[in-house]
Amino acid sequence: MTDPLPKLLVVEDDAGLQAQLKWAYEDFEVFVAGDRPGAIALLRSEMPDVVTLDLGLPPDPDGTTEGFAILDEIMALKPDTKVIVASGHGARESALQAIARGAYDFYQKPIEIETLGHIVRRALQLHRLEEENRRLASRVVKDERVLGGIITAAPEMVKVARTIERVANTNVSVMLLGASGTGKELLARGLHEASARSKRGFVAINCAAIPENLLESELFGHEKGAFTGAVKTTPGKIEQAAGGTLFLDEVGDIPLHLQVKLLRFLQERVIERVGSRESIPVDTRVVCATHQNLDAMIAEGRFREDLYYRLAEIVVRIPSLAERPGDAILLAKAFLTRYAKEMNTRVRGLSADALAAIDAWHWPGNVRELENRVKRAVIMADEKLVSTADLDLNHPGEEAATALNLKTAREQADRRVIRHALARSEGNISNTAKLLGISRPTLYDLLKQYDLQPA
Repeated sequence: MTDPLPKLLVVEDDAGLQAQLKWAYEDFEVFVAGDRPGAIALLRSEMPDVVTLDLGLPPDPDGTTEGFAILDEIMALKPDTKVIVASGHGARESALQAIARGAYDFYQKPIEIETLGHIVRRALQLHRLEEENRRLASRVVKDERVLGGIITAAPEMVKVARTIERVANTNVSVMLLGASGTGKELLARGLHEASARSKRGFVAINCAAIPENLLESELFGHEKGAFTGAVKTTPGKIEQAAGGTLFLDEVGDIPLHLQVKLLRFLQERVIERVGSRESIPVDTRVVCATHQNLDAMIAEGRFREDLYYRLAEIVVRIPSLAERPGDAILLAKAFLTRYAKEMNTRVRGLSADALAAIDAWHWPGNVRELENRVKRAVIMADEKLVSTADLDLNHPGEEAATALNLKTAREQADRRVIRHALARSEGNISNTAKLLGISRPTLYDLLKQYDLQPA
């Protein structure tokens, strides 16, 4: 059984152009209307993915009122429809008004079939992407219950959550490996909350943020008078975590002389405060994290191998946000909802361009970067929908490099969309073609043209 063709509604009163457009989109199921009643009837019955809309329609063929009336009805009835407005009437003013009213794009007449076709297919790709993200979003509630507040629909991250959930009720030491901003502390807290120790404290310490001469006291505590400024006996983080969980973030930054003392604690489960010889037994679960390459540090003599094996009884590698297809949009929507509520702003969502930019961006700073950009956008946005500019995802240097060559820009965009679809479909050609809204032969041709290989 073949996959159903995507649906395109052409709203155009020129019979010759109707036939031409219908012929041009053989990879769509095309419906044609020449006026507002016919267009709205087809919208209701066929629920098209994409609409091309001529603004000059009877009874106002020389104006734009009828076309804008149809656009408004489409946005009210089926706001996820991608509407491409075509008109020769006051192009710039009409374009601005159309986009403000919810159109996906604007095309000035006379129509060039090939160029319009490219816009239509890009609109379909975005529609498919948003549709898939809505489907994935329905799984978010379920996946949030897996482990604390983790928001994900990516199999890679769900697997991580399941692994942590499985080891939560043991006492093994867990090492979380991942780039900065991937959510290591959030996962550590999730592990703690899923464990039998959840009624006791979760104590976190960033080993990279504390000066070396103070780190020993922070970890192990100190006695009154142990050093200048030690005016009272103070328990360290390890003692504070008794009965609960100790999270050592950036454990690779612990200096060698403290690594020895930490190893002794892990072996004997006793500590000595700075300035004391009294051994204090402490029962705590140790979870640690780092973005550093500990294997390389061990080889260079900067990290003890015996300590590594004590800390890394279970190793969990956390994927970057770029390796979690679809999650950037889910997270962006969650952050936007949170900060819009906290700040009581008029922002209510993300524009289509913003969604596409979020999905296409490589997120070098991972979830932390995404959260910061969305938070800033909620503060700075002038409209109800956050734009690409609000997210500061416009990069003039990149645009200048491609703007002079439209063909190259299109090829780059096509490559990016195809690679993303392949990743989302785990290399399955049929599913990738369905996601992109094209046939399998067309996808094979594009893979060959752009020298892309299924995963």
